[in-house]
Amino acid sequence: MDVKRTPDERFGDLDGFPFAPHFAEVKAEDGTLLRVHYVDEGPRTAAPVVLMHGNPSWSYLYRKIIPRLVAHGHRVLAPDLVGLGRSDKPAARGDYSLARHVDWMSQWLVAAGAEDATLFAQDWGGVIGFPVAVRHPERFARLIAANTGLPTGQGASQALQDWLDYSDRATSLPVGQLIGSWVVNGLGDAEKRAYDAPFPDPSFQAAALSFPRLIPLQPDNPGVPLMRETWQRLERWTKPFLTVFGDRDPISKGAERSFQERVPGAAGQPHVILSPAHHFLQEDQPEAIAEHIHAFVR
Repeated sequence: MDVKRTPDERFGDLDGFPFAPHFAEVKAEDGTLLRVHYVDEGPRTAAPVVLMHGNPSWSYLYRKIIPRLVAHGHRVLAPDLVGLGRSDKPAARGDYSLARHVDWMSQWLVAAGAEDATLFAQDWGGVIGFPVAVRHPERFARLIAANTGLPTGQGASQALQDWLDYSDRATSLPVGQLIGSWVVNGLGDAEKRAYDAPFPDPSFQAAALSFPRLIPLQPDNPGVPLMRETWQRLERWTKPFLTVFGDRDPISKGAERSFQERVPGAAGQPHVILSPAHHFLQEDQPEAIAEHIHAFVR
C-alpha cells in the first residue's frame, strides 16, 4: 500500500487550533502501518468524550467545542479518519472501504485507551463510529448522533445524488470552499486554509474522493451488510442515545427520527434540533453543542 503523509509544517499556526498532536499506529490488511492523528485534551482521569468528524473535514472542525468541554472537566479525544486531516493517507481510492475504516478506527479506539466514553458522531463519524461503538459496547457509556444516518440501500435523496454526481466528476476537491458552503455563515479565509491544510495537492485526496461512493445507498453496496448489522445491535442498545441535528442540513434531514424510533436508549432523551445549523453544525453552533454534550454526560 502506497501511503502519503502530509508534511507537519502544513499544520503550523492554524487559526484557532493550538492543540498538541498525538498519534497512534493501526495496521492495514496487508500489514502496512498507518499513523492516526488525534487531539487529546483535558484530564486523563476523566471519562473521554470522543468527537468523530466526517468527509472532507478533520478534527479542526471541533476546535471551538474542545476547549468548552475541557473547561467542564471532560477529557476530549478527537481523531482524524484515515485519509483525512493529519492522519496517514493511502494513495489509491481502492485502498478505502467502509469495513476498513471501521477496522482502523476500532484499532485506534483501543490504542487510545477510551473507556466509559461518550461518542459524538457527525456525518461519516456516525457511519464509521456507530459500528465501532456497537462492536466495543464495553467502552461506551452513551452515544450522540449529529447530522448522520446509517443507510441500508434505500437509495439517495436528491441532495445526496447531487453530491455523488459532483464527486464522480471531480479529480480534486476545493475542501475549504466546500465546507464553507455547508456552514450557515460561511468560513473565513484562514479557516478555509486550515481545512485545505491536509491536502498539499490532489494526490492526497484519495479518501475524500472515495467516500461518496462508499455510502451504502444502493442495495448491492458492499457496506449494506455492515449497516444492517449495526442497526440490529443499535436496536438492542439500552444505554443513553441522543440526537443533535441541524435544521438546515439537506443530507441528513429526517434521519434523527430513525434513531429515536429504533434505538431503545433514545426513549425519553432530550433530543434537539439546533437552529440555525447546516451540515457542519459544529461550525454553526459550537457553544450549544458543547453544552448539550456536557448536560447529557452529567
